[in-house]
Amino acid sequence: MMIYKGYSGNVRFDDEAEIFHGEVLGVRDVVTFQGRSVEELKTAFHESIDDYLDFCKSRGEEPDKPFSGKFLLRLEPELHRKLYELSTNDGESLNSWIATKLEKLTL
Repeated sequence: MMIYKGYSGNVRFDDEAEIFHGEVLGVRDVVTFQGRSVEELKTAFHESIDDYLDFCKSRGEEPDKPFSGKFLLRLEPELHRKLYELSTNDGESLNSWIATKLEKLTL
């Protein structure tokens, strides 16, 4: 995973062409980049993000934001209640409690 200006890029290696291909994640437009070396890949990723932002600006459009930090999660009511009780017992809001648990999973 690559990160630049808050945008994430996913990279795959094409063994046949011997080149790295990447795509910027979390935007509606298709923003891609490629390179034969790590340095080329990083440079192309940065240039693709900068080009995307410049393109949006030239058209007077707001670029897609990488991520807002919000997402909707639908649960069964009973699970929702149980999680609320667990968070309350730990003295945290449900949102804060779940965020803490998710952060621990990613470390």
